Amino acid sequence: MIWLQRWRWRSRFAAVRLLVTDVDGVLTDGGLYYTEEGQELKRFNVHDGMGLRQLLDNGIEVAILSASPSPTVQRRAEKLGIRHAYFHVQDKLSKLQQLCQELEIDLQQVAYVGDDLNDCKVLSQVGLGCSVRNAHRSARQVARYVTFRSGGRGAVREICDQILRSQGRLSLRHTPVA
Repeated sequence: MIWLQRWRWRSRFAAVRLLVTDVDGVLTDGGLYYTEEGQELKRFNVHDGMGLRQLLDNGIEVAILSASPSPTVQRRAEKLGIRHAYFHVQDKLSKLQQLCQELEIDLQQVAYVGDDLNDCKVLSQVGLGCSVRNAHRSARQVARYVTFRSGGRGAVREICDQILRSQGRLSLRHTPVA
């Protein structure tokens, strides 16, 4: 893992204009749940949702990149007000570069949260690559910041709070999350 000196990772959090996150293992606990009828269910953490809303309310863009299709995740993104949610993404770095160009954001102003092999390329190219505590070893080794919390258990909220705190925007005001 690439550990940065404390002041250095704070400056990277302060530079973030776009937070991009993987889904399974990051926004969820990585488990796949199926009903008897075969419907897929996912468990999301409400604290992560609050953190993402706080970023959006403070003018920081949020995006979701997932290799998997998921109507459940699409509904969650809509509920949180996340406009940039992409599914069936095989080349995450290419899609992120397109999004950055559209939003006029440099890759060095991006924080990306991933947890597995398919995230490593992006983790190494953005300004702040983050992995969750229970990520695959390959993702933890490439990441510049590893959360104290596990995926689906508040790790994304931890990153959101670090971004807002570093930018002097951490607010205790209530933001409704559906």
